[in-house]
Amino acid sequence: MLDLAVAYREETFERIRDPLAEREIAVHHVPSEGRTIPLADPPWTGDEFDAGFVYPSRAMEGGVLDALLDVPWVNDREAVLRSRNKAAVIATLEQAGIPVPESVLVSNPAEEAHLLDAFDRFDPPVVVKPNSTTRGVGVAKLGDADSFLGVTDYLDLVHDYRATGDKSFLVQEFVADATDYRAMVVDGECVGGVERRISSDASENRWKHNVHRGAVATGVDLPDDLRDLAERTADALDIDFLGVDLLVSGDRAVVNETNARPTIDAETKYDEGFYDRLAELIRKTANRA
Repeated sequence: MLDLAVAYREETFERIRDPLAEREIAVHHVPSEGRTIPLADPPWTGDEFDAGFVYPSRAMEGGVLDALLDVPWVNDREAVLRSRNKAAVIATLEQAGIPVPESVLVSNPAEEAHLLDAFDRFDPPVVVKPNSTTRGVGVAKLGDADSFLGVTDYLDLVHDYRATGDKSFLVQEFVADATDYRAMVVDGECVGGVERRISSDASENRWKHNVHRGAVATGVDLPDDLRDLAERTADALDIDFLGVDLLVSGDRAVVNETNARPTIDAETKYDEGFYDRLAELIRKTANRA
């Protein structure tokens, strides 16, 4: 039996526990956020586990967990940080010939003239997106230059008064009338995905399809071209376990973002054999110890 330390939230931990147990992998929860951890008398020891899944979202707490557990991770610190840097992901994929939305990185604070130059590259509306946040936090759609400058002023204030590690943000084209998919890639193979839609009882003016913002994820049979796009993305970023967010509008498909800590949904929303492939990746990772 292989012992796996899971640094995900409770929901994902509970979801994967039984399917992995059926595949001879015992899953143990090792949360590092929103709690206290006595460092001289920690709740876990390094000889308890064979591998970790997935490196914690907070780098500082992750460093502590890494020191205490001393295990190889499915998606280590570098993989998680690589995916979180939205601008670097866009740049990497662009260089690899993978379609992405047109984007401009703003290293904040920037002069107003430079901000307006960035805005004028696009046909409004534009999307303003903090570079390192998740779950759609701080993302705004703006239709005119004054509103755009107002949001960038607000970002200046936030960055002045909070010790944020990344003050940059993206200005991106708005892909209109797009269908939003999350494809899951495990060890180089797309193993299914979901379509994300705003729930029917949400306001008709809502446009973000993040599940954490109330969108509904429905399992779909992704076509081969989208599977290939997701697999090429994971390969370009060199990340073993990756959620790839795709926007499809007409004949165009782009990679909007990636997530190296993707929430695992119900097994029915993925291809048959999803957990077999995930278990094999965990074993492969444990063998690197």
